[in-house]
This record gives sequence, C-alpha cells and structure tokens, in this order.
Amino acid sequence: MKRLIALALGTTALAAPASAQFIEEARIGVMQHNVCISDCKNADKEDGPNIEGELVFAGPDIFRYIASPRPYIVASYNTAGNTNFGGFGLLWNWDFATGWSLEPSLGYVIHDGANESPFPQGDPRSDAFAQNNIYFGSDDLFRTGLALNRDIGENWGVQFQYEHLSHGQILGDGRNQGVDNIGVRGYWRFGQ
Repeated sequence: MKRLIALALGTTALAAPASAQFIEEARIGVMQHNVCISDCKNADKEDGPNIEGELVFAGPDIFRYIASPRPYIVASYNTAGNTNFGGFGLLWNWDFATGWSLEPSLGYVIHDGANESPFPQGDPRSDAFAQNNIYFGSDDLFRTGLALNRDIGENWGVQFQYEHLSHGQILGDGRNQGVDNIGVRGYWRFGQ
C-alpha cells in the first residue's frame, strides 16, 4: 500500500507541471474485477467490484507529435480485499459522432496483488492460494484500455471502460496471468 501511495503522489507531481491548466476531467466508477474476455482460465480467481477514480490532465504541446494524448493518473480499490492498483499513463480521444468518442489508453501501474505463491511447491496451502489469487509475476504492470464515451450534458457523461493489466513479459518474466476489468464510469469536464 505504501508503494501505491508513493506512486500516486509521484505521478501527481509529474502530471501537474506538464499541464498548465491542471485537471481537465475527473472520473469515478465501478469496474467488475477479473472478467472473462478471451482467456478464461483465471477468471474465477479474485472477485468483487473495484471502485476506480481517474484524473485527466491537459496534454503538453509537445504531445501533438504523438496524436495529442492527455496524461492521466488512476487509482483502483477492490471492495472484496483483492488486488488494488494505482498508476499513470496517456489516453487519446477520438470523436466519431456527435457526443460519442473512443478512447484508447496505455499506462503503467503498480499493484498489491500476488506475484507468486508464498508457499513452497508441493505444500497444500500453495494449491489453495493459487485457486484464489492471480499471479501477476511482477509488481509493475502495463495498463491498456479502451473506452466508449457518451456525453450526456455539456460538462458530463458516461464511459464504458475495458482495461487489461499485464507485464507482457517485458516488465517481468515467468507468471503473467494478468487481469481484465470492465465497467461504467461517470466523468466531469472542468471549464467547459
């Protein structure tokens, strides 16, 4: 938990100067933790919804060279006592119809879930632990996401969000069970 707090404070300190207007958008919602999307062999591990909050900042001008993404910070708390995470990244927003947009994102998070079993192989407690915990294989994970945004009013809207957390054999090696979350978040745009 100390690492999550340190990461949140550090990313806030990095993101704020990069955006002269500070926070552009605040989001909060509920994500169903560890759903079955494509690889379902670990979807029965860890349960409970995550409460997720995100702050989105204005992107610096230099980001125009990479399609003008905006920096964000995110924190996600699992209500069943399973994996929590926090981190930062970049998101792009592409309008495709009036009031509708797609938002792909790429980020980095740290988590407090399990990377491997704390029990030696062959210990019956190890099998029980494996049945209830995702083995992330690294404290550091990539966070990729895709959201469908629908503006409801001038300053607010609703977002249908998918996110995947995994080290991708880049930030770690060995176990890489990863997790998929889906959910709904509301957003508020400041200064519109």
